[in-house]
Amino acid sequence: MPDPLKPSTATVHPLQRVWQRVTAWQPEQHPLWARLLVAFALTLLAAWMRIALAPAESGGRFITLSLAAALSALYGGFLAGMFSTVVGMVVINFFLIKPYFSLVFENPAEAFWLNLWHLITQLVVVGSIALMQRQNRNLHRATELIQRGKQQLEDTFEQGATGMAHSYINGGWIRVNQTYCDIIGYTKAEVLQMHFRDFTHPDDLDLDLSQFHRALNDEISHYSFEKRYIHKRGHVVWAFLTISLVRKESGEADYVIAVVQDITALKHTEQALRTSERLLGQAHELAGLASWQADVASTRFVTLAGSHRVLGLPSAEFTGEQLLALTHPDDKERAAALWALALQGKATYQLEYRLLFGGEERWFSVRAEFERDASGRAVRALGVTRDITERKHNEMQIQQLNASLEQRIQSRTEALKAAYDELESYSYAVAHDLRSPLRIINGFAQALQEDHPILAGESLPHLQRIMAASKKMGELIDALLTLSQFSRGELQRKPVNLSAIATRLLDEFAGADPQRKVRRQIEPGLHVMADPTLVEALMQNLLHNAWKYTAQKEDAFIRVYAESVQGQRRFIVSDNGAGFDMARAAKLFQPFQRLHMPHEFSGIGIGLATSLRIVQRHGGELQARAAPGQGATFSFTLNTRLLT
Repeated sequence: MPDPLKPSTATVHPLQRVWQRVTAWQPEQHPLWARLLVAFALTLLAAWMRIALAPAESGGRFITLSLAAALSALYGGFLAGMFSTVVGMVVINFFLIKPYFSLVFENPAEAFWLNLWHLITQLVVVGSIALMQRQNRNLHRATELIQRGKQQLEDTFEQGATGMAHSYINGGWIRVNQTYCDIIGYTKAEVLQMHFRDFTHPDDLDLDLSQFHRALNDEISHYSFEKRYIHKRGHVVWAFLTISLVRKESGEADYVIAVVQDITALKHTEQALRTSERLLGQAHELAGLASWQADVASTRFVTLAGSHRVLGLPSAEFTGEQLLALTHPDDKERAAALWALALQGKATYQLEYRLLFGGEERWFSVRAEFERDASGRAVRALGVTRDITERKHNEMQIQQLNASLEQRIQSRTEALKAAYDELESYSYAVAHDLRSPLRIINGFAQALQEDHPILAGESLPHLQRIMAASKKMGELIDALLTLSQFSRGELQRKPVNLSAIATRLLDEFAGADPQRKVRRQIEPGLHVMADPTLVEALMQNLLHNAWKYTAQKEDAFIRVYAESVQGQRRFIVSDNGAGFDMARAAKLFQPFQRLHMPHEFSGIGIGLATSLRIVQRHGGELQARAAPGQGATFSFTLNTRLLT
C-alpha cells in the first residue's frame, strides 16, 4: 500500500524518478561489508577497462578509477568511495607504472605526486558526494516531516472528535469537517451551501453575533460559550463553541476558526443531576433525613443538598469538636468510642444519641460508611442522620404504658387464676358431692323393685327410667370429673411411644369385641416427649372413636401415622367409618355435643373435648376433617421435642 505522505509518482518523468532515487539513496541502510564488496568490484571493473582500452604509456591512468570511486561513494558512502580509491591506486601502480607488475617505481617522485594528486582529488570528489548525499537525506527527512505534519494537521481537522470549521469573515465557509456536520445532522455539501444563522437557535444568535463583533473590533481575540443548534431533524443540540479570529500580518481580519464540542449528553446529565438533587431534597424532607460527608483528617462534617434544614440544624457545616460539644453528656463517651472503632474498621458506626440545641434535648439516629485508601485507612465518611425525637418520646410513653399494662395484666391474671381455681374446685366438689345422692336414688329404686315385686310390676317402667336416668347422670358426673382432671396439674414430659400405645389399645378393643374384623396400620417409631398419662387418654379417646364409628363397616380400617406439614410434625388417626358433616364441625370439640343420634352410636360427647384440652395443654392443636360415610381423620401436634 503506498505511503499517503509521499507525493504521487504517476506523472513524474522516468529520468526525474531515477534522479530522485539517487538523491534519496541512503548507504547506511546496507551493511558495510556489502558496500565495500560493491566498491571492490566496481574498482576492479574500472581497472580492467583502463588496462584493456589503452596502453600504459597513453596517460590518464586514474580516469576510470575516479569514475569507480564516484560510483562507489554514491552507492556505499564516504568509506566505500575511499576504499575504491585506495584499491584503484594499488591496482594501477601494480599494472600501469614501470616497472610493470610490481610496486617498485622507476621515478618515485613522479609516482608520489601523481598518486598524491589523485588521492586529494578523489578525497574532494568522494567527500562532495558524501556531503551531497547527507544534505539530500536531511532535505528528504525535512520534506517528509513537513508532509507528515501537514497530513497530521489535515487528519486532526478532518477526523477530530470535535467539530471544526474555517470560514470567511462574512460567514462563508472555507472548510468544515465531518464531525461538525454530524453534530447538526447535515451533509458537508448541505452545510457549505448554508449560513451558520440557518441552524443556530434564535435565542443564541444575538449573543454569538455580539461576541463576534467584539472580536472584529479587536476587543477580544477569541470567545467561548454554550450554544444551541437546531438539528436537521428538528431537535436542539447543545454545543460548547470556541471562536478564534485569525488576522493577517497587517492586522486585518483574515478568517475564523470555529471549534464545536457536542455537550448535549452533558446537558442532559446536568439536568438529570439537578432533578436528582431536587428529588433528593424532597426525599430528605419527606423522610426527615440529612445526608452528610466528613473529611476524616480534618473531622469536618458537611451536610449535602441543604438537608441540614430538614433537621433544623443551625448550619450546614460542623467540626468534630462542635458536634461533640452539642452531644448530650451521657452520650459523648459512647459516640466518641464508636467513632474510633469504626475508623479502625472494627465496628459499624450506627447509633442513637442525643444533641442539645438551646437547652432542648433531641434524639438522632445516625449511620455512616467509610471510604478507605489502598492501605485501608479511612479518608472520608458518608452518612445519614435522622431526627427520631418523636419516636423516642413515643417509645417512652409506650414503655410506661407497657409497664402499667403489665401490672394490670398480672393482677387480672392472678384474679382469673384464682377464679379459675375456685371454679375448678367448685365443679369438682359439685360433681363429687352429686355422686352420693345418685347412689341413694339408684339403690332405693333397686330396693323397691326387689322388695315389692307387685309394686314393681305395676311401676316397673317408672323404676327403670329412674335407674337409667341416675346411671346417665352418673356417667355425666364422671365425665365432668375426668374433664376437670385433665385441665389441672403440671405436665410431666417423658419419652412416649405413640406406636406402642396405639398397638396396645387396638389389641384391647379387639379382645373385648372379638367378633369384629378390623384392619389396622400403625407407623412404627412414633416417639415424642410428652405427659404419658395425658397422651394415653388422648390416644384412648381418638382410637375408641375410630373403633366405635367403624362398627357398621365390613372392611373397617384404622390407621395411625405421622406426616410433616409446613415443617411441623403432625400425628394422625384416621378411619373409614361413619364420618360426619363438616358443616357441623363447630360442635365437635364442645363438651356433651354429639353429631350422631344416641340410637346410632353410644356415648355422652366428652371424649373429643377432653382430647382438645390435652392437646392444648401441650401447646399443640387438634384438627379434624371428614365426610359422611367416608370416615374421619384427626391430626394433632404436641409442640414438644420429637425423639429419634
